[in-house]
Amino acid sequence: MEQKVFFIKTFGCQMNERDSEIMAQSLAGYGYVEGMDMYAADLVILNTCSIRAKAEQKVMSQLGYLRKIKEKRADMKICVAGCVAQQEGVRIIERMPHVDLVIGTQNIYDIGALLETSTSKGSQVVTDLRNDYDIPRFLPELSLPGATVSNISPTPSFGFRKFVTIMQGCNNYCTYCVVPYTRGREVSRKVSDIVDEIKVLVESGVREITLLGQNVNSYGKTNQVDLSNENYNFANLLKDVSEIKGLVRLRFTTSNPKDLTDELMRCFQDIKNLCPQFHLPVQAGSDEILKRMNRKYTIAQYTEQVNKLHEYCPDIALTTDVIVGFPGETDEDFEGTMNLLETVKFHGSYSFKYSDRPGTRASEFKEKVDEEVKSARLARFQKRQDEISLERNREYVGKIKQVMIEETREDGSRGRTGTNHIVHFEECLPFLPGDIVSARIYFAGQHSLKGKIDS
Repeated sequence: MEQKVFFIKTFGCQMNERDSEIMAQSLAGYGYVEGMDMYAADLVILNTCSIRAKAEQKVMSQLGYLRKIKEKRADMKICVAGCVAQQEGVRIIERMPHVDLVIGTQNIYDIGALLETSTSKGSQVVTDLRNDYDIPRFLPELSLPGATVSNISPTPSFGFRKFVTIMQGCNNYCTYCVVPYTRGREVSRKVSDIVDEIKVLVESGVREITLLGQNVNSYGKTNQVDLSNENYNFANLLKDVSEIKGLVRLRFTTSNPKDLTDELMRCFQDIKNLCPQFHLPVQAGSDEILKRMNRKYTIAQYTEQVNKLHEYCPDIALTTDVIVGFPGETDEDFEGTMNLLETVKFHGSYSFKYSDRPGTRASEFKEKVDEEVKSARLARFQKRQDEISLERNREYVGKIKQVMIEETREDGSRGRTGTNHIVHFEECLPFLPGDIVSARIYFAGQHSLKGKIDS
């Protein structure tokens, strides 16, 4: 089989990173190996995100640049995958006729076969989105060239840590979000497939697993998992995965507060290898805005969950998502978001200005917030969050933390705590990525810590 080189550029979230890994492994069975040079590759894949308008604009800009390369290298194939592909479909070909394949979020497992037919059929658009979709059984086939644990990842030096998809799609229809339209309705993956995949990864040296889904809290509620127990839920899955021999750390993302149960929160107390870190998106600190967003919880309910999480796991590090300038957001609504920040004191947050996304209900809302007002609110929120993050980080100074090494170089090493804090070491440590060391934290910066090996 003739060997060809592919290059994947991944935009956006961890779900996309995992999808890129799946496409990379699938292509290995068709004679492709992953390269690091986009301009010399036989195949370039842009795995896209459409959560925000800026990400979509970056993709179109990249496609414009690739057109110039393809004019010189006619045999190069260009594929657009991910949410922009699902959302725009044939419009991508109309705007960018040099694109060979537009492949939707449910079709990535077929990328190899589709690329083989794209030469004879010309440009193809495959974006079928089915409500009765079953996530294909997919395990890392380590015997395939280009499919080993160490190199199917877009960040191959992090071969000790992997993402594992447990579900796709979303049924929540938050008024600002395109996910139900670009990834379809909620589908839970079979328990046996999830467990088997993680066992293969752990047996191959992976020590940390992050379970992925648009809303992991609702795992098992749709396309029922392969168990006779109809009440099997995400907390059950966490317990089953945590017991896999050799798994050192377990994480998950992302959660919707409306589906957060006491049973799941209790897992942070009961499961020893579940990292004490929780990303719980709140989006806004105003009940009125949450209602307009269709989030289906109140700030009182959210803060009650935060208090319970601290009861079960006092050392838990909480992060969140915040959208600033949602249509109709008043100064009073925004003050509610600032008040919530002061109440919870998140360790970190991902905050963005609201932008209309095609096809969402919020894009049709009136009362748009002026861009200058949005920018000013976002700057104020981020400034205070940075101050709080520094305050939170200083709480670790003088403490001994278990750090998983990520990278060791001559000029220093880097690792990560269970709370997801990066720790820098000034010396070159005699450890491999994935090793756990005890470190005494002696300095806290805004975004990371510094530590020394505790002897």
